[in-house]
Amino acid sequence: MGKEKWLYLMVLPGLIYFIVFKYFPMWGVLIAFQDYSPFRGLLGSNWVGFEHFQYFFSNPDFLRLLRNTFILALYDLVFFFPAPIILALLLNEIRISFYKRAIQTFVYVPHFMSWVIIASISYVFLTTSGGVVNELLEGLLGEKINFLSSPDWFRPMIIGQIIWKETGWGTVIFLAALASVDQEQYEAAIVDGAGRFRRLWHVTLPALRSTIVILLILRLGNFLDTGFQQIYLMSNSLNRSVADVFDTYVYFVGITEGAFSYSTAVGLFKSVVGIVLIVGADRLAKKLGQGGLF
Repeated sequence: MGKEKWLYLMVLPGLIYFIVFKYFPMWGVLIAFQDYSPFRGLLGSNWVGFEHFQYFFSNPDFLRLLRNTFILALYDLVFFFPAPIILALLLNEIRISFYKRAIQTFVYVPHFMSWVIIASISYVFLTTSGGVVNELLEGLLGEKINFLSSPDWFRPMIIGQIIWKETGWGTVIFLAALASVDQEQYEAAIVDGAGRFRRLWHVTLPALRSTIVILLILRLGNFLDTGFQQIYLMSNSLNRSVADVFDTYVYFVGITEGAFSYSTAVGLFKSVVGIVLIVGADRLAKKLGQGGLF
Protein backbone atom coordinates (compact mmCIF):
# COMPACT_ATOMS: atom_id res chain seq x y z
CA MET A 1 0.00 0.00 0.00
CA GLY A 2 2.89 2.33 0.66
CA LYS A 3 4.34 1.73 -2.80
CA GLU A 4 1.03 2.37 -4.59
CA LYS A 5 -0.27 5.01 -2.17
CA TRP A 6 -1.46 7.37 -4.94
CA LEU A 7 -3.57 4.65 -6.53
CA TYR A 8 -5.16 3.87 -3.17
CA LEU A 9 -5.78 7.58 -2.69
CA MET A 10 -7.67 7.63 -5.99
CA VAL A 11 -9.79 4.70 -4.81
CA LEU A 12 -10.56 6.37 -1.48
CA PRO A 13 -13.54 8.57 -2.61
CA GLY A 14 -15.29 5.59 -4.19
CA LEU A 15 -14.57 3.46 -1.11
CA ILE A 16 -16.05 6.12 1.18
CA TYR A 17 -19.11 6.35 -1.07
CA PHE A 18 -19.79 2.62 -0.84
CA ILE A 19 -19.23 2.51 2.92
CA VAL A 20 -21.55 5.47 3.64
CA PHE A 21 -24.30 4.84 1.09
CA LYS A 22 -24.16 1.06 0.52
CA TYR A 23 -22.71 -0.82 3.48
CA PHE A 24 -23.73 1.37 6.41
CA PRO A 25 -27.46 1.41 5.41
CA MET A 26 -27.42 -2.41 5.41
CA TRP A 27 -27.91 -2.21 9.19
CA GLY A 28 -31.43 -1.11 8.31
CA VAL A 29 -32.42 -4.69 7.48
CA LEU A 30 -32.65 -5.26 11.24
CA ILE A 31 -35.94 -3.34 11.09
CA ALA A 32 -37.47 -6.34 9.31
CA PHE A 33 -37.13 -8.34 12.53
CA GLN A 34 -38.43 -5.60 14.84
CA ASP A 35 -41.61 -3.74 15.63
CA TYR A 36 -39.77 -0.61 14.59
CA SER A 37 -40.66 2.73 16.08
CA PRO A 38 -38.89 5.91 14.90
CA PHE A 39 -39.06 7.26 18.45
CA ARG A 40 -37.29 4.24 19.95
CA GLY A 41 -34.78 3.91 17.16
CA LEU A 42 -33.05 0.90 15.70
CA LEU A 43 -31.60 -0.35 18.97
CA GLY A 44 -34.59 0.42 21.18
CA SER A 45 -37.40 -1.17 19.15
CA ASN A 46 -38.88 -4.51 20.21
CA TRP A 47 -37.76 -7.68 18.43
CA VAL A 48 -40.48 -9.78 16.80
CA GLY A 49 -38.38 -12.29 14.83
CA PHE A 50 -39.96 -13.55 11.61
CA GLU A 51 -43.44 -12.24 12.40
CA HIS A 52 -43.51 -9.82 9.45
CA PHE A 53 -42.31 -12.50 7.05
CA GLN A 54 -44.99 -14.92 8.25
CA TYR A 55 -47.68 -12.28 7.79
CA PHE A 56 -46.39 -11.40 4.33
CA PHE A 57 -46.29 -14.99 3.07
CA SER A 58 -49.78 -15.67 4.44
CA ASN A 59 -51.15 -12.42 3.01
CA PRO A 60 -53.51 -12.98 0.03
CA ASP A 61 -51.61 -10.21 -1.80
CA PHE A 62 -48.37 -12.23 -1.78
CA LEU A 63 -49.23 -14.57 -4.67
CA ARG A 64 -50.66 -11.71 -6.73
CA LEU A 65 -47.58 -9.56 -6.18
CA LEU A 66 -45.26 -12.49 -6.90
CA ARG A 67 -47.12 -13.34 -10.11
CA ASN A 68 -47.18 -9.74 -11.39
CA THR A 69 -43.52 -9.15 -10.52
CA PHE A 70 -42.36 -12.47 -11.96
CA ILE A 71 -44.24 -12.02 -15.25
CA LEU A 72 -42.89 -8.49 -15.77
CA ALA A 73 -39.35 -9.63 -14.88
CA LEU A 74 -39.64 -12.58 -17.28
CA TYR A 75 -40.88 -10.34 -20.09
CA ASP A 76 -37.97 -8.00 -19.41
CA LEU A 77 -35.48 -10.87 -19.56
CA VAL A 78 -36.94 -12.41 -22.72
CA PHE A 79 -37.69 -9.27 -24.76
CA PHE A 80 -35.41 -6.52 -23.45
CA PHE A 81 -32.18 -8.33 -22.57
CA PRO A 82 -31.50 -9.51 -26.18
CA ALA A 83 -32.42 -6.11 -27.66
CA PRO A 84 -29.08 -4.32 -26.93
CA ILE A 85 -27.18 -7.34 -28.24
CA ILE A 86 -29.12 -7.34 -31.52
CA LEU A 87 -28.75 -3.56 -31.92
CA ALA A 88 -25.01 -3.72 -31.16
CA LEU A 89 -24.58 -6.43 -33.82
CA LEU A 90 -26.48 -4.32 -36.34
CA LEU A 91 -24.44 -1.20 -35.52
CA ASN A 92 -21.23 -3.21 -35.81
CA GLU A 93 -22.11 -4.05 -39.41
CA ILE A 94 -22.35 -0.37 -40.43
CA ARG A 95 -19.15 0.51 -42.23
CA ILE A 96 -19.75 4.27 -42.73
CA SER A 97 -18.58 5.77 -39.44
CA PHE A 98 -20.64 8.98 -39.80
CA TYR A 99 -23.94 7.08 -40.02
CA LYS A 100 -22.87 4.75 -37.25
CA ARG A 101 -22.10 7.62 -34.84
CA ALA A 102 -25.31 9.44 -35.79
CA ILE A 103 -27.47 6.37 -35.15
CA GLN A 104 -25.68 5.72 -31.85
CA THR A 105 -26.40 9.29 -30.74
CA PHE A 106 -30.09 9.01 -31.59
CA VAL A 107 -30.57 5.69 -29.76
CA TYR A 108 -28.68 6.96 -26.67
CA VAL A 109 -30.96 9.99 -26.17
CA PRO A 110 -33.98 8.22 -24.57
CA HIS A 111 -31.77 6.89 -21.76
CA PHE A 112 -31.27 10.42 -20.44
CA MET A 113 -35.00 11.12 -20.24
CA SER A 114 -36.69 10.68 -16.88
CA TRP A 115 -39.56 8.25 -16.46
CA VAL A 116 -41.86 11.23 -15.94
CA ILE A 117 -41.11 12.39 -19.48
CA ILE A 118 -41.49 8.85 -20.84
CA ALA A 119 -44.88 8.53 -19.12
CA SER A 120 -45.95 11.90 -20.54
CA ILE A 121 -44.93 10.89 -24.07
CA SER A 122 -46.80 7.61 -23.67
CA TYR A 123 -49.91 9.48 -22.58
CA VAL A 124 -49.74 11.83 -25.56
CA PHE A 125 -49.40 8.91 -27.98
CA LEU A 126 -51.73 6.36 -26.39
CA THR A 127 -54.57 8.30 -24.77
CA THR A 128 -58.04 7.81 -26.26
CA SER A 129 -58.61 11.58 -26.15
CA GLY A 130 -56.68 12.63 -29.23
CA GLY A 131 -53.72 10.27 -28.90
CA VAL A 132 -51.73 9.83 -32.12
CA VAL A 133 -51.81 6.02 -32.03
CA ASN A 134 -55.53 5.84 -31.30
CA GLU A 135 -56.34 8.36 -33.99
CA LEU A 136 -54.54 6.12 -36.50
CA LEU A 137 -56.29 3.02 -35.17
CA GLU A 138 -59.65 4.72 -35.43
CA GLY A 139 -58.91 5.67 -39.03
CA LEU A 140 -57.74 2.17 -39.95
CA LEU A 141 -59.90 -0.10 -37.78
CA GLY A 142 -62.76 2.18 -36.80
CA GLU A 143 -62.16 1.77 -33.05
CA LYS A 144 -59.82 2.90 -30.30
CA ILE A 145 -57.87 0.85 -27.72
CA ASN A 146 -57.56 2.07 -24.16
CA PHE A 147 -53.87 1.22 -23.74
CA LEU A 148 -53.39 3.26 -20.57
CA SER A 149 -56.15 1.62 -18.54
CA SER A 150 -56.37 -1.88 -20.00
CA PRO A 151 -54.81 -4.65 -17.84
CA ASP A 152 -54.13 -6.66 -21.02
CA TRP A 153 -51.98 -3.89 -22.52
CA PHE A 154 -50.16 -2.83 -19.35
CA ARG A 155 -47.28 -5.33 -19.54
CA PRO A 156 -46.58 -4.88 -23.29
CA MET A 157 -46.65 -1.12 -22.74
CA ILE A 158 -44.16 -1.32 -19.86
CA ILE A 159 -41.75 -3.57 -21.78
CA GLY A 160 -42.08 -1.38 -24.88
CA GLN A 161 -41.09 1.68 -22.84
CA ILE A 162 -38.06 -0.11 -21.39
CA ILE A 163 -36.90 -1.29 -24.82
CA TRP A 164 -37.27 2.20 -26.31
CA LYS A 165 -35.53 3.92 -23.39
CA GLU A 166 -32.66 1.58 -22.52
CA THR A 167 -31.78 -0.47 -25.60
CA GLY A 168 -29.48 2.16 -27.08
CA TRP A 169 -27.59 2.72 -23.85
CA GLY A 170 -27.29 -1.01 -23.32
CA THR A 171 -25.28 -1.35 -26.53
CA VAL A 172 -22.32 0.56 -25.02
CA ILE A 173 -20.84 -2.47 -23.26
CA PHE A 174 -21.38 -4.79 -26.23
CA LEU A 175 -19.88 -2.32 -28.72
CA ALA A 176 -16.86 -1.98 -26.44
CA ALA A 177 -16.50 -5.77 -26.40
CA LEU A 178 -16.80 -5.88 -30.21
CA ALA A 179 -14.08 -3.24 -30.55
CA SER A 180 -11.61 -5.64 -28.95
CA VAL A 181 -12.20 -8.42 -31.49
CA ASP A 182 -9.08 -9.20 -33.50
CA GLN A 183 -9.72 -8.11 -37.10
CA GLU A 184 -7.51 -10.91 -38.35
CA GLN A 185 -10.24 -13.35 -37.35
CA TYR A 186 -12.63 -11.64 -39.75
CA GLU A 187 -9.98 -11.63 -42.48
CA ALA A 188 -9.33 -15.34 -41.96
CA ALA A 189 -13.07 -16.03 -42.10
CA ILE A 190 -13.37 -14.08 -45.37
CA VAL A 191 -10.48 -16.08 -46.83
CA ASP A 192 -12.32 -19.27 -45.84
CA GLY A 193 -15.35 -18.03 -47.77
CA ALA A 194 -17.54 -16.99 -44.82
CA GLY A 195 -20.24 -14.47 -45.61
CA ARG A 196 -21.54 -11.81 -43.24
CA PHE A 197 -23.89 -14.14 -41.42
CA ARG A 198 -21.19 -16.79 -40.97
CA ARG A 199 -18.74 -14.17 -39.65
CA LEU A 200 -21.42 -12.94 -37.29
CA TRP A 201 -22.19 -16.44 -36.02
CA HIS A 202 -18.63 -17.83 -35.76
CA VAL A 203 -16.58 -14.70 -34.88
CA THR A 204 -18.72 -11.91 -33.47
CA LEU A 205 -21.07 -13.84 -31.20
CA PRO A 206 -18.30 -15.97 -29.61
CA ALA A 207 -16.47 -12.73 -28.83
CA LEU A 208 -19.55 -11.47 -26.98
CA ARG A 209 -20.29 -14.72 -25.17
CA SER A 210 -18.47 -13.96 -21.91
CA THR A 211 -19.91 -10.42 -21.76
CA ILE A 212 -23.43 -11.74 -22.35
CA VAL A 213 -23.04 -14.37 -19.61
CA ILE A 214 -21.75 -11.88 -17.03
CA LEU A 215 -24.48 -9.33 -17.79
CA LEU A 216 -27.12 -12.07 -17.66
CA ILE A 217 -25.89 -13.15 -14.22
CA LEU A 218 -26.00 -9.55 -12.99
CA ARG A 219 -29.47 -9.10 -14.49
CA LEU A 220 -30.74 -12.15 -12.62
CA GLY A 221 -29.54 -10.55 -9.39
CA ASN A 222 -32.06 -7.75 -10.04
CA PHE A 223 -34.70 -10.08 -11.45
CA LEU A 224 -37.47 -8.88 -9.14
CA ASP A 225 -36.59 -5.19 -9.54
CA THR A 226 -39.25 -4.05 -11.97
CA GLY A 227 -38.66 -0.34 -11.46
CA PHE A 228 -40.77 1.71 -9.05
CA GLN A 229 -40.99 5.00 -10.94
CA GLN A 230 -42.16 3.55 -14.22
CA ILE A 231 -44.77 1.24 -12.69
CA TYR A 232 -46.04 3.93 -10.33
CA LEU A 233 -46.46 6.47 -13.13
CA MET A 234 -48.21 4.09 -15.52
CA SER A 235 -50.51 2.36 -13.03
CA ASN A 236 -54.05 3.45 -12.20
CA SER A 237 -57.16 2.05 -10.57
CA LEU A 238 -58.20 0.18 -13.73
CA ASN A 239 -54.95 -1.75 -14.33
CA ARG A 240 -53.98 -2.15 -10.66
CA SER A 241 -54.66 -5.89 -10.78
CA VAL A 242 -51.58 -6.43 -12.96
CA ALA A 243 -49.63 -3.30 -12.04
CA ASP A 244 -49.08 -4.03 -8.35
CA VAL A 245 -45.53 -5.36 -7.87
CA PHE A 246 -43.18 -5.63 -4.90
CA ASP A 247 -41.63 -2.19 -5.53
CA THR A 248 -44.94 -0.31 -5.50
CA TYR A 249 -46.24 -2.44 -2.63
CA VAL A 250 -43.25 -1.47 -0.48
CA TYR A 251 -43.94 2.19 -1.22
CA PHE A 252 -47.64 2.10 -0.43
CA VAL A 253 -47.23 0.01 2.72
CA GLY A 254 -43.99 1.51 4.01
CA ILE A 255 -44.33 5.19 3.13
CA THR A 256 -48.04 5.92 2.93
CA GLU A 257 -49.10 3.58 5.76
CA GLY A 258 -45.96 3.85 7.91
CA ALA A 259 -45.40 0.07 8.20
CA PHE A 260 -41.61 0.39 8.12
CA SER A 261 -40.77 -3.04 9.50
CA TYR A 262 -43.22 -4.87 7.26
CA SER A 263 -42.05 -3.08 4.09
CA THR A 264 -38.42 -3.75 5.03
CA ALA A 265 -39.24 -7.46 5.34
CA VAL A 266 -40.70 -7.39 1.82
CA GLY A 267 -37.59 -5.66 0.49
CA LEU A 268 -35.32 -8.14 2.27
CA PHE A 269 -37.25 -11.01 0.70
CA LYS A 270 -36.52 -9.52 -2.73
CA SER A 271 -32.83 -9.20 -1.88
CA VAL A 272 -32.57 -12.82 -0.71
CA VAL A 273 -34.22 -14.03 -3.93
CA GLY A 274 -31.75 -11.93 -5.92
CA ILE A 275 -28.76 -13.43 -4.08
CA VAL A 276 -30.03 -16.97 -4.68
CA LEU A 277 -30.55 -16.28 -8.39
CA ILE A 278 -27.18 -14.62 -8.93
CA VAL A 279 -25.23 -17.36 -7.11
CA GLY A 280 -27.19 -20.10 -8.88
CA ALA A 281 -26.67 -18.50 -12.30
CA ASP A 282 -22.95 -18.08 -11.60
CA ARG A 283 -22.51 -21.75 -10.72
CA LEU A 284 -24.56 -22.84 -13.73
CA ALA A 285 -22.42 -20.69 -16.04
CA LYS A 286 -19.24 -22.28 -14.66
CA LYS A 287 -20.65 -25.78 -15.13
CA LEU A 288 -21.36 -24.91 -18.76
CA GLY A 289 -17.77 -23.80 -19.25
CA GLN A 290 -18.31 -20.05 -19.11
CA GLY A 291 -16.66 -17.49 -16.86
CA GLY A 292 -18.59 -16.41 -13.77
CA LEU A 293 -18.47 -13.53 -11.32
CA PHE A 294 -17.02 -15.31 -8.29
